[in-house]
Amino acid sequence: MNRISTLTALLLLLVCAACTSNVASDETSLRIVSLSPTATEMLFAVGAGDLVVAVDQYSDFPAEAPTTDLDGFTPNAEAIAAYEPDIVFLESAGELQPALESIGIRVVVQNAAVTLADTYAQISEVGQVTGYQENAETVNQQLRTQIAKLVAAAPDAKGLSYYHELDPTLYSVTSATFVGAVYQMFGLENVADPADANGTSFGYPQLSDEYLVDADPDLIFLADTLCCEQSTDSVAQRPGWEQLSAVQNGNVIELDDSIASRWGPRIIHFVNAISEALRNL
Repeated sequence: MNRISTLTALLLLLVCAACTSNVASDETSLRIVSLSPTATEMLFAVGAGDLVVAVDQYSDFPAEAPTTDLDGFTPNAEAIAAYEPDIVFLESAGELQPALESIGIRVVVQNAAVTLADTYAQISEVGQVTGYQENAETVNQQLRTQIAKLVAAAPDAKGLSYYHELDPTLYSVTSATFVGAVYQMFGLENVADPADANGTSFGYPQLSDEYLVDADPDLIFLADTLCCEQSTDSVAQRPGWEQLSAVQNGNVIELDDSIASRWGPRIIHFVNAISEALRNL
């Protein structure tokens, strides 16, 4: 099983950001609730973790995040207000935003990123909102530098194809998604693109065993190892999959679901996994 390497630079990024105290004096009393796992990671990465009083049940990183039973998918304004937040971070607005704003709570909506530029913009916004703008720009600069190095370190991927698996029912992503855009930096061809050529699946088509056997991707990336216990072995046991080039050549890469599905600072680990897989071909 290919493991994601430890990146010393990233660890320093997170630790140093968390330790730096450049927060503006008028922000020290902020109380923040995050109903977005990605926003939670950004808040702690820029050093604003001490301001966070509650996060949703899916915010599992970092370990010190104050996880609660708050649900970002079916949020309850009263339950959120009970934590007396000044600011609430959401992944989508919906009816919750006006409900919270009506009782004087500021809402910051950060929709799912489509490009890395979106990630950098959201990290900057987190810094501005919390008073840790300098830290946020440091995080962004280090991410840019490390990502550029990892892409440059990978061999030319022209002509190589991949399949990114979201779950065992074979839902995937196209190049029009954030995940697809990360692979595109390496020049990899996405076998799922033709399945959503008209965009009716909004970048998330469901493929089939027959489709994938016919496409025969050079690399398979599994983003369902935690949620669904998929692995190199389980993939090899699927009907017909034993004939896939990626299976035969040992090019099935197991990813951490949360890292592969979020667009925060830990995206560096996802980028590294792709770079490492190409170097190991």
